[in-house]
Parts: sequence; structure tokens; C-alpha cells
Amino acid sequence: MSDQYDLPTTGFVRLAAILGPRGPIPVSKSTWHAGVKSGRFPRPLKLGPRIAVWRVEDIRALIRTGALAFPLNQPKPPTVDIQ
Repeated sequence: MSDQYDLPTTGFVRLAAILGPRGPIPVSKSTWHAGVKSGRFPRPLKLGPRIAVWRVEDIRALIRTGALAFPLNQPKPPTVDIQ
């Protein structure tokens, strides 16, 4: 863990680690999901039907450069099938 928000250096994080008050992005869940849908925020990887994670690198890029780092035509990431 290398910064004030306790984000790991690499890997994946759940939404609770991204959004405030504990996380670095001070928006509500509904605002976050609307931003994901519009392409303003990075898309999650789906690990299962009810489990979504985000790449730490994408979250760090969002913090560093703002929402402009994620174009509206961002491709949908693949679904990960864990058995």
C-alpha cells in the first residue's frame, strides 16, 4: 500500500475501496455507475454475477488525470470465469 487511500500497487479493488469516505473518489454509487455507463469512469471486470472489481491501474489513472483519461468509446473488458 503506497498512498493515503490504501490502494494496492497493482491488482483489483472493489467499489467500497474506490468511493468516499474511505476511498479517493468522492461520488455516490449512483453517480459512479452512471459515469461507468457513460464512459466517464473505468468499466469493471465481472468476476461473477454479483462481483465486480476495478483495475487499480485504472483507478490511479483516474485520480491522476481525472475523468478525461477514460474515453467514451472504451471497450468492454472481458468477463473472467473463475471456477
